[in-house]
Amino acid sequence: MNVTLKVWRQKNANEEGHFETLEARNLNPNMSFLEMLDVVNNELEAESKMPVAFDHDCREGICGTCSLTINGQPHGPGEGVASCQVYMRSFKDGDTITIEPFRAKPFPVIRDLVVDRTAFDKIIQAGGFVTVRTGSAPDANAIPIPKETADLAMDAAACIGCGACVAACKNASAMLFVAAKSSQLNMLPQGQAEKDTRVLKMVATMDEAGFGNCTNQYECSAACPKLISEDFIGKMNRDYLFANLRQKFLRRKKKI
Repeated sequence: MNVTLKVWRQKNANEEGHFETLEARNLNPNMSFLEMLDVVNNELEAESKMPVAFDHDCREGICGTCSLTINGQPHGPGEGVASCQVYMRSFKDGDTITIEPFRAKPFPVIRDLVVDRTAFDKIIQAGGFVTVRTGSAPDANAIPIPKETADLAMDAAACIGCGACVAACKNASAMLFVAAKSSQLNMLPQGQAEKDTRVLKMVATMDEAGFGNCTNQYECSAACPKLISEDFIGKMNRDYLFANLRQKFLRRKKKI
């Protein structure tokens, strides 16, 4: 099959970008989207031209680095898939495919289709962890956890931090990401000690990074390759509200 690509090319965050038209010929419909880009880059390099820069690692839908917007849709066509899990059979012979990086102010373009998602790392560093004494691994059954709670925590932990939720949101909100990363710990007994400080710090860091607010459009969960439920946003909002109230109560108690 043959397709025409309109690929975003940008040298760095400080320079203006533009779309470049490239031809992808004699493709196998069963190759992945990233394999197709590999073929195109091999041809560009053979012609001594600059290849298209794009992020990738596992190519199994686990790492979340393949942050491409394909035909205006984060990660491209299909439900619950990352860009590396999109196959050329999803398109028709002769199609024109537009490829762009994730568009969000907190995700500046590094080069071409590669964006800087350091803002996500800062949010995790602010509270996406559990402080415990290091040592030998504890017994798996030492802390009983109800199955329903464990299942919900695992659902939240499925988030791969790709940023599709931000790219899909008209406000560039990171609420789904922050909700998943905070909820996976806040629901477990091991995360209770730092529950309030965790959600307060992670939300504050999210706001400082310049992410927008949630307006309940739910484009985030629709674009998520792991289909993280928007219900976690509601849970995070409740955790944030109660954490604020408890802090205000404690400050007032200290004054008394």
